[in-house]
Formats: sequence, C-alpha cells, structure tokens
Amino acid sequence: MDLISTATTTDEATRAANVAVLPVGSFEQHGDHLPLITDTIVACAVAKAVATEYDLLLLPPVTISCSQEHTGWPGSVSIRSSTLTLIITDVVESLRRAGVDRLVLVNGHGGNYVLSNVVQEANVGARRMALYPRRQDWETARQQAGLGSTGHDDMHAGEIETSLLLHLCPELVRPGYQSADHLADRPDLLVLGMRGYTDNGVIGKPSLATAAKGKAVLDSLTALFATSLAVLTQHT
Repeated sequence: MDLISTATTTDEATRAANVAVLPVGSFEQHGDHLPLITDTIVACAVAKAVATEYDLLLLPPVTISCSQEHTGWPGSVSIRSSTLTLIITDVVESLRRAGVDRLVLVNGHGGNYVLSNVVQEANVGARRMALYPRRQDWETARQQAGLGSTGHDDMHAGEIETSLLLHLCPELVRPGYQSADHLADRPDLLVLGMRGYTDNGVIGKPSLATAAKGKAVLDSLTALFATSLAVLTQHT
C-alpha cells in the first residue's frame, strides 16, 4: 500500500505543479472489521490517484481530524474544528511561499464539516481552493460502480468503505464484515453521536462489499476529478 508521496525536491521542481492535493483523513472507529485509519487510507488513495493522473503536487495526509461523533469509542481521537482550520491555513500559506497557489482538499471523513467553510472563505475574490469528492461525486461513483446501497444508508464502515479497503489493502479488513450490517436513521447525530444509533459502530451494509466495487469507485472518482480541477484552474 504505497499511498504517500516519496518524491524528492528535485522531482517537484521538475513537475512545477501549481495545484497541490492534501488528503484529510481521521483516526476513528470503523466497527470491528475496518481499521481506525480507514478514512485516511481512502483520502490518500483518492489523492494519490488524482495527483498521478493530473500531475499535481501530492502532500502527506492530515491523519487526525474532527471525529467528535465517535467520542468514547476505544482508539478514536479528535482535534477541534478550529485546529483543523489552522492546519489548512498554515499549509496554504506555506504552499504560496513555494509558488503553489491552489489547493485541493481530498476529504475522507464526512464529519469534517468545517472544510466546506474553509474552502468558501478561501475563494472570496479568487479561486484558490477546492473540496473533493463532492457529494455528487460520491453518488456518481456509487452508481458507476454498481453499489447496492445509497449514500444515506451507507454512512459508516459500510459497503463503500469496506469495498475500497478490500481493493486497496485487503489484509487490513478483518473477518466478520459479512454479518455486520446495521441501518439507522440519525436525525440527532450531532447531539447523540454514533453511540445513539449503533452498537457495533457500523451504519451501512458492509456485507455487500467487494474489491471490484472498490476499484470501480476509485476509478470513477479519479475521472470525475477533472471537472473540479477545471473549475479551480480557470482564470478569474
């Protein structure tokens, strides 16, 4: 699983990219069958795929983010939304000093709501930042990959995440996902957290997961990125 860039400074000087890609993951429970670093693996995989396909500067991941909805689950760790905002701000400033003026945040964790605000604020007056994948990108990838669940039902440690890890690093997927399905509406998730809606940490249908679906999802997201990149790099 080679998901982090090993490029040298000479490599990046030759590339001379003006767009960087920053994967943002998390360190949180994903049921009994997926590792705590699941969201980071997903973010890194998408980020590396698009950076390779479109010849962009690939940055190392942010590995701990806003996972407060998983508070109390063993191993889950969070930072404040204000801390994540400051990390992104510092990265942007450093990139600008290096001559890279545009950044794509590849978000692997749905609870990082603050990233939407960070991107909106950064784009006041000029296009400087994008957030990827967008909701419609995930839905299109689901359809193109033939997933059997919806984005609403398949919220956490379900079909799409398990499929991606079966494709990317099957050795990290533990036995038992075939019988771990659990569905739940969660109207008060911000108040009750995941504990209010699941005992096993899953909201979704991991039993439907396959490595082939995971590959198809990643391929779809890689192709769909072209639209977001074109919008970001248009002259303003």
